[in-house]
Amino acid sequence: MAVETLYVELGERTYPIVIGDGVMRQVAALLQDAGISPASRLFVISDENVAPRYLQPLKQALVTAGYRVADCVIPPGEQSKSLAVYEQVMTRAIEAGLDRKSAILALGGGVVGDLAGFAAATYMRGIAFVQVPTTLLAHDSSVGGKVGINHPLGKNLIGAFHQPRLVLYDTAALRTLPEREVAAGFAEVIKHGLIADESFVDWLEEHAERLWQLDAEWVGRAIRRGCAIKAAIVSADETEQGQRALLNLGHTFGHAFEALCEYAVLNHGEAISIGMCLAAKVAERIGFAQAGVFARTERLLRLFRLPTAWPNGLEPEAVLDVMKRDKKAVGGKLALVLPRAIGQVELVKDVDEQEILTAMKEEAGA
Repeated sequence: MAVETLYVELGERTYPIVIGDGVMRQVAALLQDAGISPASRLFVISDENVAPRYLQPLKQALVTAGYRVADCVIPPGEQSKSLAVYEQVMTRAIEAGLDRKSAILALGGGVVGDLAGFAAATYMRGIAFVQVPTTLLAHDSSVGGKVGINHPLGKNLIGAFHQPRLVLYDTAALRTLPEREVAAGFAEVIKHGLIADESFVDWLEEHAERLWQLDAEWVGRAIRRGCAIKAAIVSADETEQGQRALLNLGHTFGHAFEALCEYAVLNHGEAISIGMCLAAKVAERIGFAQAGVFARTERLLRLFRLPTAWPNGLEPEAVLDVMKRDKKAVGGKLALVLPRAIGQVELVKDVDEQEILTAMKEEAGA
């Protein structure tokens, strides 16, 4: 696909999302366009899966352009979004001599992006950062400025809003992903259609097999549409005072699954896939959604080889308890993003807990 640029419109803090095959080779020029000059010391955060393939070429391109570059490589996986790893990253940043004119680059998937962004938000009260996602899942997490780390009692409970200067999305990186990570990424692509664009859902259903083969042109279109939906919502509601909460379809359930599985059994996309099915089931159960929303949601997710069944070994009551710690809950009262129809969702406050529990028990076979 040709290189395309979208924008998250936030006034003086507006930033581009540059999408294309091989655009990582343009990193130095794009950084300078974003106002990060070679006088800035750079700090690249990556993980042990991504770094062997991309870190040295990226650093070499930056050094050739005159940048001074240090790096920090963390273990892969959700367990690295922790206070302990955050402390290690901050120690390395201090040792590397970062100052207020420095910038952090997040080279990797959603975990790296969230952790690196939180480090940037809190280092010397906030420095610039750039997202360089290498996974399909990160087309969602790299856009919008939500950054943070996990706590054993809940996912993303420690965090900030800190927008990147640039999102540089090289779609060539997707061809190196294992199938499970590809499927996980499609969960967030599908989510954008389910919340805001039924015609996009139609398109995903029609082209599922071609998308699954990672055809560059078709996957590029899917990423572009997903990013455009998210960018429009973030531009209208940067700090989640209203509309932005709709991006959390399936996440209240999914985050609870991840926490109870200790971020080790389900990856994020898998947890959100199951969560979106449950949201549709609850919505139909309480008469909020049109009949058939659950069946179509489940069928679409299965087309992209995503799980939709209740996670083994989890008790519905335990899941409900963790859900009450969700950031959208107020005073212990649950608020869920529920579908009214395909492509139309709403934030529903004070959903009856018994209805939620009954829906979960049905799925769990309890």
